Amino acid sequence: MEIYQPSDDSFLLAEFVKREIKKDDFTNVLDMGSGSGIQAEIAIKSGINPKNIVLVDINPDAIKLLKKKFPKSKIILSDLFSKIPKKSEFDLIIFNPPYLPDHEFDKGADTSGGKKGSEVLNKFLKKAKLHLAENGKILVLISNFTKGIDWQDYEKKLLGTKKIFFEELYILELS
Repeated sequence: MEIYQPSDDSFLLAEFVKREIKKDDFTNVLDMGSGSGIQAEIAIKSGINPKNIVLVDINPDAIKLLKKKFPKSKIILSDLFSKIPKKSEFDLIIFNPPYLPDHEFDKGADTSGGKKGSEVLNKFLKKAKLHLAENGKILVLISNFTKGIDWQDYEKKLLGTKKIFFEELYILELS
């Protein structure tokens, strides 16, 4: 399985990860769907102790890479929260989900979030609240192509947008 390489979406989310870490005092960070680890890199450069970062990915090849890049962090091969200990709580959860609807030319697990583009995100949102600390935040990226999002009972705050080609990306803070 190919490792998702940072692109416009990753770099946009990274800007907001850096900004939020400088504003808040986060102790425990979860980088869900880490891929190449760009969000964890930014978190560490912004002052988060690598021992306080948990990186999760469904791709075994990504896990091998992450273990080399982040030897002090906890690295977990998992389909979203399935292998995250039940009592784990995080002050900050970062997720750049696969957010595009299935397309005949793109059905890759790294970019396609299902038929509407939101199926993976909806599974994440349902379980994330069980692992979010009382005053914790989730930073998530979506696209104007992502349809059918079930926001559960999260409070949403739009932090930023970026237009690229025929798409608009949104960074949201959920609490």
